[in-house]
Amino acid sequence: MGRPETNPDRSYHSVMPTRFTVRASRLPVRTASAQPEAGAAPAEATPSNAAPTNAGPARSPKTAPPKVEQLPPFRVLLHNADEPVMDDVVAAIIELTPLPFERAVEAMLEAHETGVSLLLVTHRERAELYQEQFQTKQLTVTIEPAV
Repeated sequence: MGRPETNPDRSYHSVMPTRFTVRASRLPVRTASAQPEAGAAPAEATPSNAAPTNAGPARSPKTAPPKVEQLPPFRVLLHNADEPVMDDVVAAIIELTPLPFERAVEAMLEAHETGVSLLLVTHRERAELYQEQFQTKQLTVTIEPAV
C-alpha cells in the first residue's frame, strides 16, 4: 500500500480542527526588552507591544430602560344572537379566544340573559381581529375603548 497523496501547501494544523480557541485579549502582552538599534525609530504602541491597561471600555452609568407606551385597551363584547345554538357559541368562544370552557359558558349565558357579555380586554388590533373572526361564525361581537 502506498502513502496517501499529500499537498505540500496544506500543513497538519490547517487540516486538523482546533480543539481550543484562545481569545486575543487573554494572551500575554509582549514587551520589547531589547534596546532599539542606533538610528532606528522607536517602535509605536501596537497591540503586540502595548502595555497592558486595566481601563476597560468606557461605560455610561446604568439607566432605566425607556418606558414602553402600552397600547390603549379595548373591550371585546359578545352580543346575544337567537340563531346559533348555545353549544356553537361556546365552541366558537373556545376556538377563537384563550378563554377556558367554564368562562366561555359564563360569557355565553350572560350574553343570553342580559344581551351582552364582556369576553376579554385587549389592544385594538387584536380586538378587531376577534370581531372579524366571530363574524365568520355568524356571531355579533363589538369592540369599544376600555377607558
